[in-house]
Amino acid sequence: MALVRAGVDRLATAAAAVQTGATELGRAGAYAARTFGAPAGIRGLAVEWAWLAAHLAVYPAGLVREQFTESGGYRTDPLPPIRRSLLVTDVEAAGRPILLVHGIMDNRSVFTVFRRSLLRRGFGVVHAVNYSLFTGDIRTAAHALREHVEQLRERTGAEKVHVVGHSLGGVIARYYVQRMGGAAAVDALVTLGSPHAGTLAAYLMPTPLARQLRPGSELLEELAAPAPGCTTRFLVVWSRMDQMIVPQRNARLIHPDLDVEEFELRDVGHLSLPIDPRSVHWVATSLACSDHPHHSFCRGHRHFSPRVATVRAESSPAS
Repeated sequence: MALVRAGVDRLATAAAAVQTGATELGRAGAYAARTFGAPAGIRGLAVEWAWLAAHLAVYPAGLVREQFTESGGYRTDPLPPIRRSLLVTDVEAAGRPILLVHGIMDNRSVFTVFRRSLLRRGFGVVHAVNYSLFTGDIRTAAHALREHVEQLRERTGAEKVHVVGHSLGGVIARYYVQRMGGAAAVDALVTLGSPHAGTLAAYLMPTPLARQLRPGSELLEELAAPAPGCTTRFLVVWSRMDQMIVPQRNARLIHPDLDVEEFELRDVGHLSLPIDPRSVHWVATSLACSDHPHHSFCRGHRHFSPRVATVRAESSPAS
């Protein structure tokens, strides 16, 4: 009788999960229909396809390991005042290295525009890394990321770095920060379209890595566990038009122990998040200040603040 009852319970749980998934897919489909029928949505879709074509063109070059370089800086005197005001005004922040981590089946070329934008804003070291296309475990990738972070700290002499992760790269970096003591080395972690609560799209890929990205997976439950003393700032960018994160709100990061700020977009595709001007501007502005609590050019950095401060871009007609 106990076995029968257990079997019935499992079937009920599975049925509830299927029903929930179907409901979420329906909501996502309805929003997509509204978005793609609006001018902002059409523009976003056009940008996504254009960037996909451009990204495919530069993808082979991204397979080559990036050589470590330090920027010599940019002269500000020839710039108009409005452009000059966008540059980093905090010397400490400008000197903090930034490490870029790509997403699944991708490489560092996805940050071609993003990296150039950060350098033009005055950040001295912006370095992109590749991890194996055949990565099958987020924990293993997080250990490799720790080695990259330590190498970057050693080469620059910096006490801490910033990490920017697109898609899967954000989950890898989050695991390193939360579960492997990476908070001691990472001042701010930026995630662009990362499935913090999983994605239903992972059910389409029968791989060990995809299973870790499914909602309610063991790894995601591990990340949802308490993380007391995590001092890293989390800067989360997500879009309601993200076609890879389903439902899209799973790209949000809600955790009682983490200091989270988020930037919500409504008309940007998954691949376009690192090139969207609003996304790039918000990230650069958020990173362009040190963690000094009384810095005159930015809000104080508040550690151990269990909050989610949300900034929204202009709403699209589909909202």
